[in-house]
Amino acid sequence: MDMEERGHSEHPEALRLWLRLLTCTQLVEKQVRTQLREQFDTTLPRFDLMAQLERNPDGLKMNELSRRMMVTGGNVTGVTDQLVTEGLVERMQVDGDRRAYRVRLTARGHQVFGEMARQHEGWIVAAFEALSPREVESFYKLLGKVKQSQQDTKSIGAGLPDKLETA
Repeated sequence: MDMEERGHSEHPEALRLWLRLLTCTQLVEKQVRTQLREQFDTTLPRFDLMAQLERNPDGLKMNELSRRMMVTGGNVTGVTDQLVTEGLVERMQVDGDRRAYRVRLTARGHQVFGEMARQHEGWIVAAFEALSPREVESFYKLLGKVKQSQQDTKSIGAGLPDKLETA
């Protein structure tokens, strides 16, 4: 059962929309994970780590990577170890801190990631091919409004009714 199947017609439209967004996200992510595995023999966490490093050519400290990826330091270390072994990233000592390392893509890592990123972009474009360019633009703007309203909200419960009505 996917997330959307948990919603029922008696639930508020906003709840049903939320469940549909979750379902679509999971379906697209599953497709991306499958394509990364089949075409590049890699995983989404490895792709995500390399994407962070691509955006930061001077590299990032391990704790910065952990924060940006929203995973534990142990997870970042494990993925980094694999990528170092494959020659895709390198670790460098941080001046003044014997315990800290900065990680950056190697030349080979840039090349490999570049190809993965081009393919990834194509997969995402294909995931939305059922929508016209105008619909994609509208959807993007509408989700931007949701994002902004959540960023403006000081607490998760602000603006919600005291009690959700159920049928």
